[in-house]
Amino acid sequence: MTHTYQTRGVCSRKIDFTLENGVITNVRFTGGCSGNTQGVAALCIGRKAEEVIPLIKGIRCGFKPTSCPDQLATALEKALQEEAEA
Repeated sequence: MTHTYQTRGVCSRKIDFTLENGVITNVRFTGGCSGNTQGVAALCIGRKAEEVIPLIKGIRCGFKPTSCPDQLATALEKALQEEAEA
């Protein structure tokens, strides 16, 4: 299932990603630091969301209380919860 998450407090504006049976098959950030967001996305592909979340949750960008990876963790948590409730 494909999900779209509107980010908050970071340079990227949104994250589009696909989960298939809990496995991340696609991640695309809109905006943000291109190299960093592409790197994070590439490292997530093929891994279970439950495995990725603790690795990237809580990462900060400079003095910001969040980061693009942290926002992806939040988006993945939300998507897993929504899929469990469906």
